[in-house]
Amino acid sequence: MTTSEADLAQSGSMQRKLSATVLVVLTVAVVGLGLWLAWSPQAGQVQGIVDAREYRVASKVTGRLAQVLVAEGDTVKAGQLLARIDSPEVSAKEAQANAAVDAAQSQADKAETGARRTDISAAEAQWRRASAASDLARVTFERVNRLANEGVVAGQKRDEARTNMIAAQQAERAARSQYDAALSGVRVEDRRAAAAQAAQARGAAAEVAAARSETQIIAPAKGEVGRRLAQPGEIVSAGYPVMLLTEVQAPWVTVTLREDQLQGVKVGSQLTGNIPALGVQSATFKVSFIAPAGDYATWRATRQSEGFDVKGFEVRLVPVKPIAGLRPGMSVLFAWPQ
Repeated sequence: MTTSEADLAQSGSMQRKLSATVLVVLTVAVVGLGLWLAWSPQAGQVQGIVDAREYRVASKVTGRLAQVLVAEGDTVKAGQLLARIDSPEVSAKEAQANAAVDAAQSQADKAETGARRTDISAAEAQWRRASAASDLARVTFERVNRLANEGVVAGQKRDEARTNMIAAQQAERAARSQYDAALSGVRVEDRRAAAAQAAQARGAAAEVAAARSETQIIAPAKGEVGRRLAQPGEIVSAGYPVMLLTEVQAPWVTVTLREDQLQGVKVGSQLTGNIPALGVQSATFKVSFIAPAGDYATWRATRQSEGFDVKGFEVRLVPVKPIAGLRPGMSVLFAWPQ
């Protein structure tokens, strides 16, 4: 072998060794990169759903739905009249309650005013007549008693005169009591009882008035009218929803996070999310609520041979600034470490 051939053979052997070394280094680098990627946290995606408070607008009385004043999709204000209920039963009870109030109040006024002047005059006349009769009976007894002592009349006549005198005196006392009662008016206890009956009647009337006000269905909050559940002319029971009302102006986003995703998340934290339905790429939300307890568990392997149940926690976020067009049911995507 010549010198040039030996050099070429040596050079080829060195190149093969260098290639093998480079291959080994690349293999180690790829394996190391794979291990690092496998064990390092990766950015994932958490999907949230937009939600809003929903009211089932209903009446507290049973009746026929007479009129609906709003249509589906209308925006209403709190306190706005939405519908009317026709309830003949409420009208009948209202008439009865008003009549009972008038009767009870008349009795209370009578007890408070006392006896009329004519009644007082009549009681006085009865007393004076009884008083005159008592005086006559007394004088008669004195005369008969004197004659009986002289032996002119029998003792029985004296006894009869005494009895008549006593009866006349008792009649005078009774008439005077009636006259005094007319002067003083009704007793305090009777006035209190009459006033209590009037108050009870007014309370029953107030209850009926409250039922009457419930025949008008009022919006409990500002929002958007959703699906109508009853039509005019239908009978609706007490508590049966007539329509749905959603507070679309105050939405929030609900996400469920695993317990290993809660690190650094607290009430007041701000997160950025994407809203595919609106084409919004960077909307800012603030955490307003974190569930105090996990709702369910998902088994997740933390090592090759073992794992544990990972709890899920409900988290609510509200937009930092109003987002035009954001409606319940839309999805909001958040980047999150896996």
